[in-house]
Amino acid sequence: MKIIHAANELKAEGKKVCLAIGFFDGVHLGHQQIIRQTISDARQHDAVAVVLTFDKHPNSIVAPDKVPPLIYSLPQKLCAIESLGADALLLIHFDKKFSEHTGEEFIRGLTRDFGKVHSICVGADFVFGHKRSGNVELLKKLGSEIGFQVHGLAAVSLDGEVVSSTRIRETIRAGNFDAASQMLGRTYAISGRVVEGDKLGHKLGFPTANLDATNLILPPNGVYSGCTKLKGQFYRVALNIGLRPTVASAKPQLRVEAHLLDFDGNLYGEDLEVEIGEKLRDERKFNSPNELREQISKDVSEVRKLV
Repeated sequence: MKIIHAANELKAEGKKVCLAIGFFDGVHLGHQQIIRQTISDARQHDAVAVVLTFDKHPNSIVAPDKVPPLIYSLPQKLCAIESLGADALLLIHFDKKFSEHTGEEFIRGLTRDFGKVHSICVGADFVFGHKRSGNVELLKKLGSEIGFQVHGLAAVSLDGEVVSSTRIRETIRAGNFDAASQMLGRTYAISGRVVEGDKLGHKLGFPTANLDATNLILPPNGVYSGCTKLKGQFYRVALNIGLRPTVASAKPQLRVEAHLLDFDGNLYGEDLEVEIGEKLRDERKFNSPNELREQISKDVSEVRKLV
């Protein structure tokens, strides 16, 4: 999948463009329907299937006090979109200047820079542009004038309720990973860049990869079984999410720490995705590092049985 940062970078070589637009946090079943419709349109009309999304949640600029925690990191989202078969992805840097474009300016700019847009596909309740000035009705009006089709797809429902990023966040927060995975259409996983920690795990004999989970929705604190894939090989994971109450700290920070069983290597700077399995136990304070080491050893043994 080709990643571009401006529509005129596509170089469609005379082909029309079929476009899916959305923030697509989680790339859940509803998002997949939009993207698959776009790909289907493109295949039928010898066009290029392009997914347009943003590098950050629009609320981070237009309503900073209403930014939801995200289900997926940006690399995780792009990977999920690529797996659906899109030809290209237009990743727009969402900043104050961009946020001031009206919905109409946004769409006219896209159709001008792409050359020829055959169709635009969005969710039925999708709104966009300065002060939410764009919606499906505006798209249809511009489509009639400029000459592109519009698909405003109704939300997907599961178990009688609409699948939404908000609902998925609620299930993750509640630790209901089966429900989250069903709505995502794939196993729920946490992904983050591996950053340097204080190497406490290494001192205890169980080195951990510290994932930067800034701005992500996280499950309840505790220890979980999990698995990850590195360079084509699967590893079992003991995952700890929490404040590490055994470690004295003036300002406890929430950590996401992954111990990869039977792995020896340096992961700093890598994007690591960990699929989460069962919760092994709640986080708790131990009386000494030795007591903590013994419990981690038990956790690791449990992971070997489960994963």
